[in-house]
Amino acid sequence: MSDMFLKSGNAALDALFPKVKGFFALNAVDYNVMGKSTHGYRDPDAPSIWIRGVADSLRAYKYWEKDLKSIVEVFAETQTARGWLYDYFTMTPEKVPCEKENWAKFVRVPNEADVEFRFVKAVYQVWQATGDDAWLKKMLPVMERALEYILTDPWRWDKKTGLVKRPYTVDTWDFDYTAGHHSWLNFQIDDHTFWGIMHGDNSGYYEAFVLMSLMHARLRNPKRARYWKTVASKLRTRANKTCFNGKFYTHRVPIVPLKIDGVDESRQLSLSNPMDINRGMPTHDMAVSIIREYQSRASETKAFAEWFSIDPPFPAGIFGDEKIVEGAYCNGGIMPLVGGELAKAAFDHGFEKYGFDTLLRYARLTEKGESFLWYFPDGTHATVETSTSPDASPGDTWGSSSMIYALVEGLAGVTDRSCLFRELRLSPRWESAGTDEAGVRCTYETSGSAFEYSFMHERSRKKIELRLAGKSNVQLHLLLPENSRAVSVKANRRSVRFINTAVEQSHYVDADLRVGGHAVVEVEYRN
Repeated sequence: MSDMFLKSGNAALDALFPKVKGFFALNAVDYNVMGKSTHGYRDPDAPSIWIRGVADSLRAYKYWEKDLKSIVEVFAETQTARGWLYDYFTMTPEKVPCEKENWAKFVRVPNEADVEFRFVKAVYQVWQATGDDAWLKKMLPVMERALEYILTDPWRWDKKTGLVKRPYTVDTWDFDYTAGHHSWLNFQIDDHTFWGIMHGDNSGYYEAFVLMSLMHARLRNPKRARYWKTVASKLRTRANKTCFNGKFYTHRVPIVPLKIDGVDESRQLSLSNPMDINRGMPTHDMAVSIIREYQSRASETKAFAEWFSIDPPFPAGIFGDEKIVEGAYCNGGIMPLVGGELAKAAFDHGFEKYGFDTLLRYARLTEKGESFLWYFPDGTHATVETSTSPDASPGDTWGSSSMIYALVEGLAGVTDRSCLFRELRLSPRWESAGTDEAGVRCTYETSGSAFEYSFMHERSRKKIELRLAGKSNVQLHLLLPENSRAVSVKANRRSVRFINTAVEQSHYVDADLRVGGHAVVEVEYRN
């Protein structure tokens, strides 16, 4: 089977996928966990495997990795009787030199409310790449128990708002504000916890509930499929009403009121906002508002990129560690993780050139073959000395995988809507890159499944040709030149029904295609 590739003629862009694959190679780990052989990728800032990192990084490594199941199974097999899951595990001493034991160590940070939805997303992506329905069926009870825990436990569920709650952390991060009640970073819930609603938790569970509905439908459980679809819809309505402030999602909606000197919460734009878009929680108009807010701040900021963990940041040191200064780490640091999510959101909501520009900026940032979890606003990268974490790897898997997500599903436009590329949304957006010829091959190495297409734009003839290879039901959503409308769509020389659509100022042609191995699609347009 041929390797995955994306070729556009833009050298920086074409180097991105193999470069990110190299970042992952720096972080590959093999563990024997109580007799179970596992293979996966450690986090860039610690020698441990976090389920949040697995869930997000799978968006890249599901294409080339053969062993996708073993790491996810470790988290499933260690689920507690109450349903909650562990955040991470490691078999490497973490806080050297004081810690020397190479135990199999499992940790759940009490402050974290997002662990269970990350697990659901991880299972879904493994199933996408493997197509293993029997394995999916084994995972369903684990996911059901995990989500039931979230919906019922008083540490996770706020009955009054009907939303997921958490302590006052910086967005999805794991230490909270204690108003001085704890001497260092605090990860524990106690009588002083300042509870609130964080939008990113709720968008994560919204997506998880939607995925549960899809997976139950796949396994012919219509009653549970309907149940999770309903739960998702109601959560989305409540979260949008509670958390959206008219421009973007408010960082924290308080349950326990609190005022921190020097903090204007109404202005704080936190990192889960573009993630909320990609998880499907906001409406299109809300998504557009969020993207425009980032563009507005990009025009105002002195930072080298608008990929803020949070903006404006909190005053230095208020979380208990002197390293958490303005512009550092999760307190206003610049994160490729945010940039990739923002680029993907931009591609989907009519800001395609902005999405392409974001990818190019990241490609230039990694020209030296390095990518870090975060950067100071002046472009200085994270170091062990400036981080609260025990490491600062130059091979960031978390952020780089989000850029691959934007590259593959945003620009190249290959989105698997089921498993094994059988149901595809194909949204080539090469027009935003000024590219007239491109080739894309997406593979799942673990199953041997693949989908491939070539793109050729003959501007003089006002014609776009796509050559497709695979066995898929394809929902074509093709970006056309500015102010254009399709006048004809043919597949293998036969006319196909189509409609012209608009996403903001962008023009697309939509058509449903059945590809039984190979197809040549010709689109003619007029200005």
